[in-house]
Amino acid sequence: MDNAPPLPAVQLTTDRLILREFVEDDWPAVLAYQRDPRYLRYTHWIDRSPQEVKQFVQMFISQQFAQPRTKFQFAVVLKDQQHLIGNCGIRLKAVDAHEADIGYELAPEHWGRGYATEAARAMVAFGFTELHLHRISAWCIADNTASAHVLEKAGLWLEGRLRENEYFKDRRWDTLLYAILKDEWNEWHG
Repeated sequence: MDNAPPLPAVQLTTDRLILREFVEDDWPAVLAYQRDPRYLRYTHWIDRSPQEVKQFVQMFISQQFAQPRTKFQFAVVLKDQQHLIGNCGIRLKAVDAHEADIGYELAPEHWGRGYATEAARAMVAFGFTELHLHRISAWCIADNTASAHVLEKAGLWLEGRLRENEYFKDRRWDTLLYAILKDEWNEWHG
């Protein structure tokens, strides 16, 4: 397997977005939104440095060359402007897993326009059609009602609330766990 050629780059498109592999030059756009206090509100981070964000982007680039690949994290780009506005991804729990989790983040100035839902739906479709998964899950901070609505609009069902299971910024946070099964997705897209 060490001599296997690198896998081809993955690119997905939706009505308004291109979900493409990260490249090194993406870090300034990521830094711009990850420094925004609105973005930082529900994260462990207080601030983000250029070096931290360069490492963050490099982690996603490195994942592209893993064989077999279990993590797919994409830059979210506006189709009409070619402007990076966030990222989204799907991560298998193991090489032979039938389950994965999804995640997404967007620059705050692009919130409320349906882009996160569009990206999340693309991750779910990719997981079921290309990765042949049985179950896809996601979680969000319970106070982040906008993120919970994204997951619901992407077809995931609320499975439970984990009370005070996250601790950051000097407080405990509840999280909400969501999931969708392939049969449910098939019915939804029937």
